[in-house]
Amino acid sequence: MDLSGRRKSTNVEDRRSGKGGKIAGVGIGGAIIAALIAIFMGGDPSEVIQQLGTQGVQTTEYTPTEQEEQLKDFAEKILASTEDVWSAQFKKMGKTYTPPTMVLFHGSVQSGCGSASSAMGPFYCSADKCVYLDLDFFNEMPKSLGAGGDFAYAYVIAHEVGHHVENLLGILGDAHSKMARVGETEKNQISVRIELLADFYAGVWGYYENKMFGSLEDGDLEEAINAAQKIGDDYLQKNARGYASPESFTHGTSAQRVKWLKKGLTTGDMSKGDTFSQNYNSL
Repeated sequence: MDLSGRRKSTNVEDRRSGKGGKIAGVGIGGAIIAALIAIFMGGDPSEVIQQLGTQGVQTTEYTPTEQEEQLKDFAEKILASTEDVWSAQFKKMGKTYTPPTMVLFHGSVQSGCGSASSAMGPFYCSADKCVYLDLDFFNEMPKSLGAGGDFAYAYVIAHEVGHHVENLLGILGDAHSKMARVGETEKNQISVRIELLADFYAGVWGYYENKMFGSLEDGDLEEAINAAQKIGDDYLQKNARGYASPESFTHGTSAQRVKWLKKGLTTGDMSKGDTFSQNYNSL
């Protein structure tokens, strides 16, 4: 991505020396980390996350590296881009976009959803309307998943901001209310719908980011699509234990994640992103 001369968001709070404990929130990283841990634990990823959360993580005084400061600069520019894109999209809908705050942390952090560990990966908390990000996650993506590249990292941020868009539009709150009233299987299916919609919104952001700024370069789209493919529930579960359990999917298959991301990237059309009305098996 060519981000030269671009503004940086001021809606960033740097807490890279905090401490924390329990894990909470919605995040693209949660599926990745839990599934990787499940390789060794052989258990339900949600149970692994819960166990991590109750243990807590202690941090010492932290000094960011030069590479991390570059990632901070990148994240601030991507967040600024989401502000520009979604402000314009909300204006088209006759609404006003209120951007989230991006909280940078290292190791662990206290969020409006409870204390959280970097083991959760990037996540969005609807209680305080913040996106939480440990920049070390971007260093782990190519190592653990083979999913590197600046547009792949931008996709991660845009996905979490996509949850914020869901929240502002009332979609996330309605989905969470329904999840509290149904059984485990249907709850997981609603979670998949939430995540695929956030993927679609990430694609919509990418469409207008390039239309507004012409920032995408050769290979950028492939980076994001590769990342989406590598974080599908089926891909992660098969790599973790040799088989997949569709009833336990919470984020969607690789094919689904790529499909909805590409739909947003190629159309930029908000009306094409309804992941809730259609039959679950046709997502």
